[in-house]
Amino acid sequence: MTVPASAGGDPLWHKASAIVGEQFVVKFAWSRPAALRLAREIAVLDALSRASAVPFLPEVVVGSTDPLLLITRLVPGASLFKVVDSIDRDQAGRQLARFLAALHDPSAGERVQAAVGRLTGAQLPPATTTALRQRLARWIQPEQHRTVMRWCDWADAVLACPGPAVLVHGDLHGDNQVWDHDELRLVVDFETIGAAEPEYELRALPGPGMGPGVELLTAAMRHYRQITGRQLSPERAMAWHLRNALSDALWRSEANIPLPDHRTPSQWVDDLSARFTALDIDPEASPQLPSRT
Repeated sequence: MTVPASAGGDPLWHKASAIVGEQFVVKFAWSRPAALRLAREIAVLDALSRASAVPFLPEVVVGSTDPLLLITRLVPGASLFKVVDSIDRDQAGRQLARFLAALHDPSAGERVQAAVGRLTGAQLPPATTTALRQRLARWIQPEQHRTVMRWCDWADAVLACPGPAVLVHGDLHGDNQVWDHDELRLVVDFETIGAAEPEYELRALPGPGMGPGVELLTAAMRHYRQITGRQLSPERAMAWHLRNALSDALWRSEANIPLPDHRTPSQWVDDLSARFTALDIDPEASPQLPSRT
């Protein structure tokens, strides 16, 4: 086993994982903040796996707090980012909806809270619209910044009244999913589990890293309604997506780190515009929000 070197900076991220014997994945930590998050993930996976109600969970081989160690069975596959251009988006959306519907069920939240205590909000919230207004301008075109300012006003209006909170994975981007062609095999990294509205969970499904389309997002929402009977709001999902995508572009640009798809923040803004158009959402107008059913 090769142990990765510790990342500098915030002790929260002093953690790593390694593959052992081509069969197992070992997660460990070497700072107190990172260790607390790993211990929390161990408790969460134990709580969720006992009832076998949530699909696509890692198989825990060892979950120990003394010594602190999480060992899960390695599942071969690829990140969603690697396969998204070759899979059936409707089938993929159906599988993601199965995972989300089970995770968002009140019984799952009750089991996790019994294990780790009361859940208070999302663990990795994206940048605020205030930060985007103040700091994104240097990385995009002047006319785009004026547009983004109006989009931020729209997002603030859409999210002004919080939706009902459910148990959320909290970081459901493509690299936290393992796919075998069209089949979702695994969802990983449950250390960011928290409480937020269901649409918060959808913020990474349009990308970035998956082109300007929204087919996966709309398929997941459609199948989610079929499974749960609950209608998700595309406006709320896109308001969270706006903050998430531009937050990612902002911190990476400020840290001089390339964007995941090696394009520019300006191109990401263009993608956002295309997604709004595809969903028939006009973020420059006053939001007309559908009632929840």
